[in-house]
Amino acid sequence: MTGTSSLDGFAAAKLASLEAQRLRRRLVETDRHGEVAVRRNGRELVSFCCNDYLNLSHHPRVIAAALAATERYGTGSGASRLVTGNHPLFAVLEARLARLKQAEDCVIFGSGYLANLGIVPALVGPGDLILADELSHSCLLAGTRLSGAEAHIFRHNDLAHLEELLAAHRAGARHCLILTDGVFSMDGDLAPVHEMAALAKAHDAWLMTDDAHGIGVLGEGRGSSFIGGAKADVPLQMGTLSKAIGSYGGYLCASRPVVDFIRTRARTLIYSTGLPPASVAAAIAALDVIEEEPDYAALPVKKARAFTSALGLPEAESPIVPIVIGDEKATLDASALLEAEGFLVTAIRPPTVPAGTARLRFTFTAAHRDEDIARLAALVRARILPRRAAE
Repeated sequence: MTGTSSLDGFAAAKLASLEAQRLRRRLVETDRHGEVAVRRNGRELVSFCCNDYLNLSHHPRVIAAALAATERYGTGSGASRLVTGNHPLFAVLEARLARLKQAEDCVIFGSGYLANLGIVPALVGPGDLILADELSHSCLLAGTRLSGAEAHIFRHNDLAHLEELLAAHRAGARHCLILTDGVFSMDGDLAPVHEMAALAKAHDAWLMTDDAHGIGVLGEGRGSSFIGGAKADVPLQMGTLSKAIGSYGGYLCASRPVVDFIRTRARTLIYSTGLPPASVAAAIAALDVIEEEPDYAALPVKKARAFTSALGLPEAESPIVPIVIGDEKATLDASALLEAEGFLVTAIRPPTVPAGTARLRFTFTAAHRDEDIARLAALVRARILPRRAAE
């Protein structure tokens, strides 16, 4: 075959292979018409798999701010930020995020993925060293590959292994960047950021945390660097606006020289159109809610802990609770079982998670009703956990 025929044949063969392994993905139209209510395949479901932890994407103040910004500035920014796309709302949001994260400055990107693809290669390159947690988000690892730096992976949250790698490789590198999630998106556990920061400082390494799932819900809304009260010495605090903030975009909070450098050298900022005004205004309004209502911001973790307590699982550290089933088909079947009972909990399969660790990933939000959590836990205890034990 030649031309498009060979291309179609290649794609069809790959799809058939993925289908046989239960690894093919499909888009399913999902109408999020309420804080936790969704309409999918003609059915009303309670969603337990959305990252909108504070339900702020549906908050009246956040929606009103987005509408007002659209009326004032239009639907798009019109250009990259370094051309004419740097509308006035960016400065407001960057100042607010820097204040929240106790940093000197902040820079906003088009998404969290774009942020990490831009930040990592801007800071390190050939002759430098990257040490990354093995469960770091895909975009951190993609940024690592783009950088051209020497890279080593340390075992998940294993400080001793990280220290071994620093001792073995740091002296031979010009600069060293340590990468980790603050909250691990598929496991829900936390990185030991205070201890990692101390290790980094001892070896003149730069610690960067991806706090996509921490900001808004941990550390009184400030994120994973602030658990326990005092801020961990994390010089590079990255995160997203698309989860608890309820909007869209990514950011880096750091010192003023670092942020100035990123603004002028990160390719994913230079060559991407700036965020629409509505997204930026929505994020500003969301931060207002988070700062004014700390008890509300604490609810997602509280709800997750009610679920783990009901099931006798280890106490949730974040709004994310995984139940690892292992086999891909069994995980899909478990997801279908919950959907038949009115709950949306999608199956997470490789390559998003390691082979043999397919799972149900439950996420909890401030608006989840206690009675729904109790009914879900009872269903999981009776129908899912026995199945997992049998695998």
